[in-house]
Amino acid sequence: MEKILVIHGPNLNMLGKREVGVYGNITLNEVNESLRTLAKGLEMNVDIFQSNSEGALIDKIQEASARYDAIVLNPGGYTHTSVSLRDAIAAIDIPVIEVHISNIYRREEFRHYSYVSGVAAGQIAGFGVNSYLLGLRAAVEIVRSKR
Repeated sequence: MEKILVIHGPNLNMLGKREVGVYGNITLNEVNESLRTLAKGLEMNVDIFQSNSEGALIDKIQEASARYDAIVLNPGGYTHTSVSLRDAIAAIDIPVIEVHISNIYRREEFRHYSYVSGVAAGQIAGFGVNSYLLGLRAAVEIVRSKR
């Protein structure tokens, strides 16, 4: 059975309270429940992690290669700033699907560049919480296609 790690980056713990016009009013707990429900339907396992700390995110990515088949990652603001996060992804041998709730290309110009996208298997952005669900489906498909 496939095992996927979902990683939520900085400020995603504030979903439902933060910039509701951009991110909606769904909470991170509700996102996680949607992910767990989909994982059950796809007959796969999902673990979920959130941190506001760049180092903790990097540590989790580095550890993931030995324990998971793929990662679904919303790097939050680190998308546009973290070479270290990019390097951690490049160093592992499992696919990473980059997801964003908002369409980063329709927002402020500084958000248009992603350090992560160049080393990710793919990117899904702009579909609200469905970006996570699409990312989970994509991760499972990639893993299953390699077996």
